[in-house]
Amino acid sequence: MKTVILASASPRRKELLKEIINDFTVLPSDFDESSVNAYLPPRKLVKELAKGKALTVAKGCQECVVLGSDTVVAFGKRVLGKPQDKEEAREMLRLLSGRKHAVYTGVCFVAEGKAFVAAAKTSVVFEKLTEEFIEAYIESGSPMDKAGAYGIQDGGLVKKIHGSYSNVVGLPVELCKKMLTKLQRKGLLT
Repeated sequence: MKTVILASASPRRKELLKEIINDFTVLPSDFDESSVNAYLPPRKLVKELAKGKALTVAKGCQECVVLGSDTVVAFGKRVLGKPQDKEEAREMLRLLSGRKHAVYTGVCFVAEGKAFVAAAKTSVVFEKLTEEFIEAYIESGSPMDKAGAYGIQDGGLVKKIHGSYSNVVGLPVELCKKMLTKLQRKGLLT
């Protein structure tokens, strides 16, 4: 059995991956995300970032399957990654308040030197957030390590979604299952 490696330090991705794989190793990628053109369309951007992360960890590992992933929030043509500071988090939350946006997560499995890349998209509609809510949420620290400055699991933010909930958390479980099945059929995950 090949070792499965999650190329991410995200505790949320780790928990989601446990839903479909019992035994895996976590080895965060040191891929330089600035090497990818940040102005790519969101779907292409997350695919490139996920691929870069997975390939970086997969170097020199013949008996493993590496999973890389990246998530962004897209509001129109604007891509929202993780906020750099509280002010940027505040700006992002105000922008999303009461509006619809999209969450994209790129997924890349690398097996035997081959990269298998896909992406999922979920539409999200935010509640209308008060300034008091935004300030309390920022002070909780939760927005600082999340794309778009929020976590859907935190509550009080999202009115409705269309698509994969796990995608918004950071790893589209349904898509990962399909990709793993394809890898098994090709004999790359034995």
